[in-house]
Amino acid sequence: MHYRVTLFESDEGWSVSCPDLPGCHSQGATRDEALVNIKDAIRLWLEVEAEETGLKRIEQTEVMV
Repeated sequence: MHYRVTLFESDEGWSVSCPDLPGCHSQGATRDEALVNIKDAIRLWLEVEAEETGLKRIEQTEVMV
């Protein structure tokens, strides 16, 4: 699955969030570290959402009209 993320650089490093998943944020000392960390955060967010709602599977796809 593909998710858009937003990266912000500050004096402390990089913060990153996934606008499609409310509350899904992470950070890292470098841009690459932040991107690795947000992938883990997205996986965990999806697992928790599935457990809390009883979903068995979450999918996203693009369709062309």
